Amino acid sequence: MNPEKDFAPLTPNIVRALNDKLYEKRKVAALEIEKLVRDFVAQNNTMQIKHVIQTLSQEFALSQHPHSRKGGLIGLAACSIALGKDSGLYLKELIEPVLTCFNDADSRLRYYACEALYNIVKVARGAVLPHFNVLFDGLSKLAADPDPNVKSGSELLDRLLKDIVTESNKFDLVGFIPLLRERIYSNNQYARQFIISWILVLVSVPDINLLDYLPEILDGLFQILGDNGKEIRKMCEVVLGEFLKEIKKNPSSVKFAEMANILVIHCQTTDDLIQLTAMCWMREFIQLAGRVMLPYSSGILTAVLPCLAYDDRKKSIKEVANVCNQSLMKLVTTEDDEPDDPKSTAQRQTEPTPEDSLPKQEGTASGGPDGSCDSSFGSGINVFAAASTDRAPVTLHLDGIVQVLNCHLSDTAIGMMTRIAVLKWLYHLYIKTPRKMFRHTDSLFPILLQTLSDESDEVVLKDLEVLAEIASSPAGQTDDPGAPDGPDLRVSHSELQVPTSSRTNLLNPPSTKGLECSPSTPTMNSYFYKFMINLLQRFSSERKLLEVRGSFIIRQLCLLLNAENIFHSMADILLREEDLKFASTMVHTLNTILLTSTELFQLRNQLKDLKTLESQNLFCCLYRSWCHNPVTTVSLCFLTQNYRHAYDLIQKFGDLEVTVDFLTEVDKLVQLIECPIFTYLRLQLLDVKNNPYLIKALYGLLMLLPQSSAFQLLSHRLQCVPNPELLQTEDSLKAAPKSQKGDSPSIDYAELLQHFEKVQNQHLEVRHQRSGRGDHLDRRVIL
Repeated sequence: MNPEKDFAPLTPNIVRALNDKLYEKRKVAALEIEKLVRDFVAQNNTMQIKHVIQTLSQEFALSQHPHSRKGGLIGLAACSIALGKDSGLYLKELIEPVLTCFNDADSRLRYYACEALYNIVKVARGAVLPHFNVLFDGLSKLAADPDPNVKSGSELLDRLLKDIVTESNKFDLVGFIPLLRERIYSNNQYARQFIISWILVLVSVPDINLLDYLPEILDGLFQILGDNGKEIRKMCEVVLGEFLKEIKKNPSSVKFAEMANILVIHCQTTDDLIQLTAMCWMREFIQLAGRVMLPYSSGILTAVLPCLAYDDRKKSIKEVANVCNQSLMKLVTTEDDEPDDPKSTAQRQTEPTPEDSLPKQEGTASGGPDGSCDSSFGSGINVFAAASTDRAPVTLHLDGIVQVLNCHLSDTAIGMMTRIAVLKWLYHLYIKTPRKMFRHTDSLFPILLQTLSDESDEVVLKDLEVLAEIASSPAGQTDDPGAPDGPDLRVSHSELQVPTSSRTNLLNPPSTKGLECSPSTPTMNSYFYKFMINLLQRFSSERKLLEVRGSFIIRQLCLLLNAENIFHSMADILLREEDLKFASTMVHTLNTILLTSTELFQLRNQLKDLKTLESQNLFCCLYRSWCHNPVTTVSLCFLTQNYRHAYDLIQKFGDLEVTVDFLTEVDKLVQLIECPIFTYLRLQLLDVKNNPYLIKALYGLLMLLPQSSAFQLLSHRLQCVPNPELLQTEDSLKAAPKSQKGDSPSIDYAELLQHFEKVQNQHLEVRHQRSGRGDHLDRRVIL
């Protein structure tokens, strides 16, 4: 420093002492400056006051010499003390050089700068608030200072500044938020702690409404929640807890929509604490904001659904996610469906959606209206402007939701509980918004069919509920219903075209699910027949599914839909099946279900007597397909008490190729006759006079069997028939009462018998063709 330079009004002694390396001498100079400035204040000499401050700033605090800088800092603090309440008039000039010294390489100088600013702020108090941002910026840097003395000094200044803000009602929150939003993404542990402490202070001040600006800092708070330091995480938890309390107290003033995607992102993080906290917030948002959250349903589901499959290690997250899922589902009501008026529908489709008005958020998950299944997680979020509660009513748009549900259901690695939740969602949407959902049915249908192969019975059951709703909903009726009338029933899983035909009597849908339909109308809607075709096709292509789950699937469908419709339609489709071996296997499966399942009790009773035209038509339909398997055809005749026709069929068995498989089926039929299902048949053996053909048919089965356990079982049963010598001759049968159990007079049994022979000839030709190719599938038994 030039000693000859004039520093007036500072005396040479003051200047010399300010430049001294000893703190005591600099302190003496500071006292002289304080006395000098007090005199200027008393004289109201503002010019000289400004000149002193400017000199201390330019010539000392910003000097290249370290001791001069230290002297300048203590001198500026002395000026502030001397000015007292008037220091507010000169705060800019006093603060700026001190803050510059915060960046000094010398840690001792940074400490002195902190001490000087403390004295300036202590004197000025509330007058420093207009300069709060620069003070906060400087302090945020010192909070991460490596020197412990500097950190200690900054903490004292920080506490003082917090006291001033707390007791003042002139804090400029609007001007502070951009700085807070910027600094909240700091990765430094101490800087994060500093930020969190300030947010906690601002939240506690009644006159400061930080809740309005929560969307701008919420993402940063969740970032800090993932800090490695336990203390910082705990502080952040407290801050987020305080915000959530305020949200619950004042939900009407909360910008829920602007924070929805932020929560969606953090609900998908791998950090358990962040995920649980975000999920708890999501739960409160859905319950408090209600339908405001509907436009973000696809993102919420993307975040929530995987959590439902968590194990006990993440039980808390799973439980909260389940509440979120249930609460969100309740928001979808029947009012969200398309209106009946086509004009109104078209108008709604042309209106801009809530998603269209929102700019896409960078680095977000499928939390928003875009509905994609992928997610990305960045350090910062550009918060979008979402629809507020004051705008038009929220419209539910299913495209994104269905895409997410389809994505999760297609993922083979997804957990069982997640798959069940997805299926519950699909069922709920088909119940509440059927018109909208049927626009997505063709894309959902293949994966729903694929899910029938799931390992979990509960998943398969939920899947069947969805498929049954699709097949029975009146909204699924198209303008051109009809059953296929050609030999080719192989419909592609991807195309799923509604079959058309002149056989319109097969596809007249009932108005409601579960209505007792006549066999002449065996479909619930246009998708019913399509479902039956594709189900049988799946059984054909995946025989293991038929073996393991076939009975379970069909039985459940009979409960969910109309059993008569199920059997009538499947029989009609199998009648045209080109794969005769599959047709025989499928008929055998259906027959076993018909004869043994408790779910089919009503249908068995309907077929038992054939009293109505509808039951007779159903019998004829089943019979034609049952002909693919001779033994099942006989069992159907036993069920329907067509004993004479059963006897005629068994007579035809002499012309068939008797194989081990054939005899095995006869064996099973004998075992079945001993079951409770055929109790009425066994009791009819007591009435020899009126049931001669029943006895003859059973003897026919006995003659087919080799000397096996089944032969012994049936033989013992027939030995119990009273007075077997009373079997009637052909002449005496003419006098038999009309009440005997023979054949229904309204059914053309001769035509049915011709059909049986035709089908068996087809099977014989196929077996011979296979034998010609060396397949050797026909295993003969020499009796």
